[in-house]
Amino acid sequence: ISVTDRCNLRCVYCMPEEGIEPILQREVLTFEEVARLVRIFADLGIKKIRLTGGEPLARKDITDLIKGLAGVGGIEEVSLTTNGVLLSDYADDLKGAGVNRLNISLDTLREKRFMDITGRDLFRNVMDGIEKAKRARFSPIKLNVVVMRGINDDEILDFVDFSLSKGLVIRFIEFMKITPLWREEHFMAIEEVKSICERSFAMEKTGYEGPGPAEYYKIGCGVAGFIK
Repeated sequence: ISVTDRCNLRCVYCMPEEGIEPILQREVLTFEEVARLVRIFADLGIKKIRLTGGEPLARKDITDLIKGLAGVGGIEEVSLTTNGVLLSDYADDLKGAGVNRLNISLDTLREKRFMDITGRDLFRNVMDGIEKAKRARFSPIKLNVVVMRGINDDEILDFVDFSLSKGLVIRFIEFMKITPLWREEHFMAIEEVKSICERSFAMEKTGYEGPGPAEYYKIGCGVAGFIK
């Protein structure tokens, strides 16, 4: 469920620097409308929901919404996808409100490159958010990486090492042709990403389960997912 179209980053593959024309407030689902939809979904057998955006933490009073959704009968899991910029401020409240799982989007481990990709000097905020989420004991915490040739493909193994050291589930995502900002020269097939990992790490397909399209492998002492 997308709770907002607003975002505090301007990632090169997602949004132009000048932003986009925001949806009028009256066209955005209210908390009451979201809750009603979730109750209907639960009645139809849906057990897990994930909140997205834009950046969901940019939505005012988001934890109030989460508390209401987590309390809906039949809903067993509430997860949230975030860019991590505001996570340091929200991690404890999200845990208390009923969020079980976190997906954190991060496309580089280099501070200067983060600025180049996102248009914002907020790398440290994301790193602090990851640490705060770990201390809040979210499980699992998944790190989503969009792999782009010539932009961050030289960090694939760095991301594996980082995820193993932090106890995160790393997920590599193929650069999908879904926005006008897509460029063929930056496309890298997920099979190639997997091959790079296989050259340096022992990998074994695993039955690790989670809602979503990833194909998971044991890698070192952790788990890596590949999404195309």
